Amino acid sequence: MTLDEVADRMEIQQLVCKYSRAIDRRDFALLRTLYADDSTDEHGGMFAGSGADYVAWVSRVLETSGHTSHQILNHMIMVEGDYAEGEVYTLNVHIMENADGEQANVSTGSRYLDHYTKSSKGWQFLHRKTVADYTLNLPVPTDALVRRLREGAPVAGIKQDDPSYGFFRLIV
Repeated sequence: MTLDEVADRMEIQQLVCKYSRAIDRRDFALLRTLYADDSTDEHGGMFAGSGADYVAWVSRVLETSGHTSHQILNHMIMVEGDYAEGEVYTLNVHIMENADGEQANVSTGSRYLDHYTKSSKGWQFLHRKTVADYTLNLPVPTDALVRRLREGAPVAGIKQDDPSYGFFRLIV
């Protein structure tokens, strides 16, 4: 593997991490920059269309959603010039209200099957296809131990309300 290939792989890994950050912080301006102009996204049975349309759709979906956490696990990348492919294993946690009005933890193990393209804007998504491996619907614990673990800890927020926006100078 050449140094250029190593650099390309690292840039692609950053792209995938930025996706998680953009989704979880609801930073849709950042999310839009991650998709190439001619990109497409297939998000399970929920959405299929252009990258720009996906950003518009997911911003509406997440507008009323609770906390989310998209975690990157294994990430296999193969690079060929200005084109690359990746398989990204993820664990995605969605805290949302169920049909009974109670908080639920809907967690999915899934994979992103990605095609990436490199241009003057750097590496971007060319095509992203989401594959669901499993889904768990769990209650959100409310007992004293859980409350104690969270007591005094900074709480995740949306965009500039998240502690990371004031903490980092280089990561945005």
